[in-house]
Formats: sequence, structure tokens, C-alpha cells
Amino acid sequence: MSWILAAPLVLPFLTAVLSFLWRHSPAGRRISVAGNVALLVAAGALLAAVLDEGVVAGQMGGWAAPFGITLVADYLGAAMAMITAITALATALYAMGDIDEHKAGLGFHALFNVLIGGVTGAFLTGDLFNLYVWFEVMLISSFGLLVLGASRAQIDGGIKYVTLNLISTILFLSGVGLLYGMTGTLNMADLARVVPALEDQGLVTTVAMLFMIAFGVKAAVFPLFFWLPASYHTPAYAVSAVFAGLLTKVGVYALIRVFTMIFTEDTGYTHTILLWVAGLTMITGVLGAAAQNDMRKILSFHIVSQIGYMVLGLALYTPLAVAGAVFYVVHHIIVKANLFLIAGIAERAAGSSDLARIGGLYKSAPLLGALFLVPAFSLAGFPPLSGFWAKYVLVAAALDVQGWLVAGVALLVGALTIYSMTKIWAEAFWKAHPDGVEPKLTRIGTAQRRWLLAPVIGLAALTMLIGLFPQPFIGFAETAAQQLLDPSDYIRTVLGADALPMPADLAEEAS
Repeated sequence: MSWILAAPLVLPFLTAVLSFLWRHSPAGRRISVAGNVALLVAAGALLAAVLDEGVVAGQMGGWAAPFGITLVADYLGAAMAMITAITALATALYAMGDIDEHKAGLGFHALFNVLIGGVTGAFLTGDLFNLYVWFEVMLISSFGLLVLGASRAQIDGGIKYVTLNLISTILFLSGVGLLYGMTGTLNMADLARVVPALEDQGLVTTVAMLFMIAFGVKAAVFPLFFWLPASYHTPAYAVSAVFAGLLTKVGVYALIRVFTMIFTEDTGYTHTILLWVAGLTMITGVLGAAAQNDMRKILSFHIVSQIGYMVLGLALYTPLAVAGAVFYVVHHIIVKANLFLIAGIAERAAGSSDLARIGGLYKSAPLLGALFLVPAFSLAGFPPLSGFWAKYVLVAAALDVQGWLVAGVALLVGALTIYSMTKIWAEAFWKAHPDGVEPKLTRIGTAQRRWLLAPVIGLAALTMLIGLFPQPFIGFAETAAQQLLDPSDYIRTVLGADALPMPADLAEEAS
């Protein structure tokens, strides 16, 4: 299985090298698109293997776990690799019309594909230290994309972004060092065996809090989210879209992985904190969005509020809730990336993203208006779109455990999300342009317009497909949740058939 796990990692870096060599030629853009088509095929093959065989693992370099570099894909990992490939291809196509020759010559396509490689690596690694490595790959490439063009706003946003993420890195490495000192291993499957056997569970909980804060910064949860709305509105729209879709989800994925596999002995403490964090993240994010009057800033704050729903599923820690979190992550990646892509087209047609300075988009570009309504209604939770089912599962999970307050918060935030989406619709699409200028998509060249609209249409269709036929996706999410809450198959696949139960002498040594 090594090749099928390695291919989704190798392809983005190979694409990055080739697109950099041809960065001053139109061939560089085509290489980026072709490389992401190949990535989609590779991710599809990996997903098919996981559906056929369950958890799959490979030991890179022939070193047996837990001593070597392990790549592993369960249902969650394979799904995240697949949705990363879909988002990457959509963004690469959009970049054909969005990224000019100057930014392409500065290395946009190379940095973009390195970022995709880092994101995919984070989803497929089976080792905490290598998760740190992939985080650093993402940080370096994302910083480069943020400041590409070197405007004052980009530099300001980039500095805030990288400073907070470096603090997160320090906390992450501190937690990794302490955990290794306590257990002698960083392989996640091995940690799942060793950590529950440690005698000092109070110290384990303390280390867990380091990981919670570190990954919380990456996920942009309350009160660690302020770097996100300060930076996501500054780069090119293709960059904003891939950031909005993928980067914070890596932090959410890391939280879900470690707090279902490793830190599970004190859930009454850790997951109660996560529950409060989830509620406050939802509220502060949606209120921040309601206070904004710029499309990208509104959408950036809504990333924060929607992250709260995902953390809510983890915090409730029931099979239905975790399944809801998995479903919500996949739904949100598609919808949020698409909204940023649409915002980019709207700005090109109307001349600004400031709602007070634009209008008339629906009259002049009804197709764009219809395409906006699909992800906007999905984000707000309208049936029968994917967002409705994602919110429904999480609210049902909260009610199952009598979490009346948090269920009410989730419903209230959904209503306030409707307000923000309606605000964008009313100001940008419905009202007349304040200067009497009619925005037109025809201002964008025909070929360029096709590159911009094609991925938007594709992502909107995918959102509708999930919403109209939710059962296979919810069933997939339920299986993913079962694997997360009972990682025995994961552990046996990585460490061998005799990995469980944990030997008594190893448990004594770990203690």
C-alpha cells in the first residue's frame, strides 16, 4: 500500500517543481492543472482502497512502525485527502483566470502546490512529529502566498498570520517533546496504546491542553482566531479560497485525531472545555461577520463561526456527533472555497468587494447570482443543501445528550448566518449600483471567464449532490466516526495484528 499512500504526497511536490521551472511560461499554469488532475486520480484510488479494505498503512523506507515514517489512511484521512484534491483542482482552474503573469512568475503555482502537498501530508501522516513537519511546510508556503505581490495590506496580514502560527508551533513542539519523554514514541497508533496506560493521567491532561491550544490556533477557534480575519482578505482570491477551504480544517482534523485517539482518558475535562470553545467560536464568528461590510471580511469571519460547529461535534463525543463533525468538515470545505471564488468574480465584475460601493450583480449577471445562492444557502443550513444535513446531525446529537443550550446556540448562529448571506445578496446582487454603473461579466475576457466560472459551477453541483443524496455521505461519516472512537483497526493495521491488547510489561514501562 506504500505507493497508493505516497502518490498523493509526491504528485503535488513534483507539480510544484515543474511549474516553478516553467513559471514564466503559460506551460507552468497548465502543469499545475494537470498535476492536480493527477492528484485527484491518486486521491480517488486511495479512497477506493480504503472503502475496499478499511484502514490502509505503509511504512516508508521499510522501517517498521513505530520506528519509521508511517503513512496511514482511515475513512477520515482518505476523505480529507480526496476533498483536498477536489479543492486543489478547482483552485488551480480558477487561478488560470485569476493569477496574472506577474504573480505566476513570482512562483504562485509552485507555492500553491507545495501548500497542497503539506495539507495532504498532514491528513495522511501517522506520526505526531511528521504532523509538525507538514504544518511547517504549510506555514512556509502559505506565508509566501499571502505576501505574493507585497502590498502593504498583504505584508501586514502575513506578519500577523505567521506570528500567531509560530506561537502555535512552539506550543505544538513543546507538547510533542513532553509526550515523547513520557511515552518514548510519537507514532499515533502506538500512542493510542501507551497513553491510556500511563500512571500520571493528570500530566497527560496538561500535555493535552498544550495540543488543544496549538491546534486551536491552527483551527482559529475562540479566543485564538483573530489572525484569520486580519489576513484572509488580503491575497488573491484563489489564495483566499484555498486558505478558507483547507487551512483551518487541518487544525480541526488534528484536534479530532488526537482527542479521539490519544487524549481520551479525561474527556469530562478536555471535552467540556472544547464544548465551551465551540459555542463561543460560533457566536463570536457570526457576530464579527454581521459587523462587516466587505464580502471577503464577512466570509472570513464566517470561517470562524463554522469551525465552531465542527469542534462541537468533537466536544459532544458521541458517535452521531463525531459523524456530524466529519460531515460538516467536508461540506464546509466545498462551500467556503466556492463562496470566496464567487466573491472574486463579483469583485471583477463590480469593481470592489465593499458592499457599499457595488450593486446590480443579479440583473447584469443572473448566473453568478444563482451560483452564489447555492453555497450561501448551504452555509446557512437551508434544505435540501449539504449544510442543512450537517447542521441537522449536529443539533440532533446535541439534543440526544440534552445539550439544550449548545443546540440553541447552533440554531441561533444558523439564523445569524442567514442574515449575513442575505446582506451580501441584498447589497451586492439585488440593489442598484450606487454610482449607476452596470457591472458586467463581459468585462472579463471570454476565456478568462470560463476558467473562473467552471470550478464555481462544479463545486455548486457537488454541494447540491451531497444535499440531495445525503445518505451515502452520512453513512461514510458514521463509519469514519466509528473508526475514530474505536481505533483498534487503525492500531492493528499500523503496528500489526498482535498490537492489541497492550502487553503488560510495555504498560508498566510506560507508567
